[in-house]
Amino acid sequence: MKYIYRVTFLALLGAMFFHPAIAQKKRKQQEKTTVFDPAKRPVELSDSALFDLVQRQTFSYFWDFAHPVSGMARERSNVAFNYGSEVVTVGGTGFGVMAIIVAAERNWISRDTAAKHLLRMLKFLEKADAYHGVFPHWLNGETGKTIPFSRKDDGADLVESSFLFQGLLCVRQYFNGENPVERELRNRINGLWNDVEWNWFTRDGQDVLYWHWSPNNGWAMDFAVRGFNEALIMYVLAASSERYPVSSSVYHKGWAQSNFFKNGKEFYGIKLPLGFDYGGPLFFSHYSFLGLDPRGLKDRYADYWEQNRNHTLINREHCVRNPNGFKGYGPQAWGLTASDTYNGYNAHSPDNDHGTITPTAALSAFPYTPEFSMQAMKHFYFSLGDKIWSRYGFTDAFNETQNWYASSHLAIDQGPIVVMMENHRSGLLWKLFMSCPEVKTGLKKLGFESPWMK
Repeated sequence: MKYIYRVTFLALLGAMFFHPAIAQKKRKQQEKTTVFDPAKRPVELSDSALFDLVQRQTFSYFWDFAHPVSGMARERSNVAFNYGSEVVTVGGTGFGVMAIIVAAERNWISRDTAAKHLLRMLKFLEKADAYHGVFPHWLNGETGKTIPFSRKDDGADLVESSFLFQGLLCVRQYFNGENPVERELRNRINGLWNDVEWNWFTRDGQDVLYWHWSPNNGWAMDFAVRGFNEALIMYVLAASSERYPVSSSVYHKGWAQSNFFKNGKEFYGIKLPLGFDYGGPLFFSHYSFLGLDPRGLKDRYADYWEQNRNHTLINREHCVRNPNGFKGYGPQAWGLTASDTYNGYNAHSPDNDHGTITPTAALSAFPYTPEFSMQAMKHFYFSLGDKIWSRYGFTDAFNETQNWYASSHLAIDQGPIVVMMENHRSGLLWKLFMSCPEVKTGLKKLGFESPWMK
């Protein structure tokens, strides 16, 4: 199974003085050069005030730290592996545009400002590299050219692009005004959405979707995507396309056919309908469900609310029981998912546990386990805030056994925090995504039932 190992890097403002918009952004950044002191964070906070603070400060990753040319989300807040300072992430941007919707709804930024920022991003994406309508994993945020994710992964990434379009469809539904900016924003989103050749990625009509295609390397990555993992949204969107759809057999004979799809066993006394033993990393229950509402969502294979909640409960129970004896684990410190760690990057889970807790795991689970997620958030902020609280919310991860605390942030970890906290609070992104007529058609085609389809 390929996990999404996002070992990338954030852009610095560097040598971009020639462009007026960049210079303006650089001046804005220079105004924020004062050192952030987590020890001075407010500590007399109610639960609701803390919720607001964490959600809003995490959003700033996608706003204050957006790429100055494209407006897209930078891959990470620290430059790594000598790839340079221009890397933006397609999937992380999908999560980021959903966070921008939250910010507009919460009046952290004005609706008009958000719409103009998103329109600039759409104009950039229209000129950026794409392959059969599908974007690569990484783009150069200044030029729109592909930055290879690996030697042969230098073309289309259908999973990352699905995360992007999940977000863009929510943008289309939210910005429904009749002013010129919002109309243009919707039209440009529809143009990109309708250009995605989902059926191309069945690789000559097979009953499965393939993750990658490259004009230089063809199908050399050879990765057929079978469930259960983070990519359910890809199959839903592929079935929802009006111009280049896939048939239901691609879902039932591809996605639903693997030795890690059906489970049905109990772990720590909790039944897991689908997926790997112990559930795998928690991002499996986050990424596809930022827009796809699991409440009452069922098909012939599972009840997806039960799946996601039980996955979360198994993950937490493992941390509470702490069979490996790691320092700091307990009811207030839990959450295993893919993240930075003391010796690189890893997809942490109960059966791949090295003592690293990742805040996004518990915080993005707010809809499934609100009391337990609040318990974890209070511990992260009040007990560990001196070490992991920053101007962009919580840093990526920590490992108290190793006395290691990340200074980095990753777009794919920051975004789900903002979005899933909002889904817990108001259901906003679920409402927007599930209001898409194409999505309802696609879900019906695949045999799903949902309260949104009645």
